Amino acid sequence: MKYARFEYKGVIYEGAIEDHAIIPIEDSPFQKLTPLKYPVCIEGVKLLAPVIPSKIIAVGLNYTDHAEELKMDLPQEPLIFLKPSTAIIGPGDCISFPKQSQRVDYEAEMAIVIKRRGRNIPTKNAKNYIFGYTCLNDVTARDLQKKDGQWARAKSFDTFCPVGPHIVTDINASSLKIESFLNGKIKQSSNTSKMIFDCEKLIEFVSGVMTLEAGDIIATGTPGGIGPMSVGDEIEIRIEKIGSLINRVIKR
Repeated sequence: MKYARFEYKGVIYEGAIEDHAIIPIEDSPFQKLTPLKYPVCIEGVKLLAPVIPSKIIAVGLNYTDHAEELKMDLPQEPLIFLKPSTAIIGPGDCISFPKQSQRVDYEAEMAIVIKRRGRNIPTKNAKNYIFGYTCLNDVTARDLQKKDGQWARAKSFDTFCPVGPHIVTDINASSLKIESFLNGKIKQSSNTSKMIFDCEKLIEFVSGVMTLEAGDIIATGTPGGIGPMSVGDEIEIRIEKIGSLINRVIKR
């Protein structure tokens, strides 16, 4: 299933995408929204970020090729940090280039969307807590990351977490092509099989630190090839079997 949040005639709904239509969902997995009474054509709606999480847990240095390009040793356990839910934007929305930064980078990532509340989840049960997967761009003010010595400001500006275009359920995410394209030119090209810690291990680790809520996002890290964006650029995150997330960069 492809699950989507969308705006139609000024009202926000949820539904399942089938071919070129969005089919109503009676029971939302995350929110209580106005039920849609009939299918609508997807061309006539505005897709929104497919979920608004209570928190976004991101993982640093989780691809072998990214560690190689940075000339860093592989981590012994996941390196996690948080992005605020206020950073979320959807497909087609604009990334704002903040005046405080001189370099803003793209980072293509696959995101896990959590199905239900849980803590201390063992790896063997982790799949029971996965609703699905979506594309995510972990936008980063790279100069501020280096300047601050920690990542909170660099990762947390409004619009710094594009997500979408929908959530895909019932797929095997262990070996999917993941790419980014800047103005149509390929910049990142890797595979989720190169993740150092797989999805189930990340869920076990994160839930051992904090309670996961339905709709929470775990961003699973970016492969090698990260780089800067400029005002006017178009950035696309593309993941096999999941979809394509496109956003433009504007001046804040």
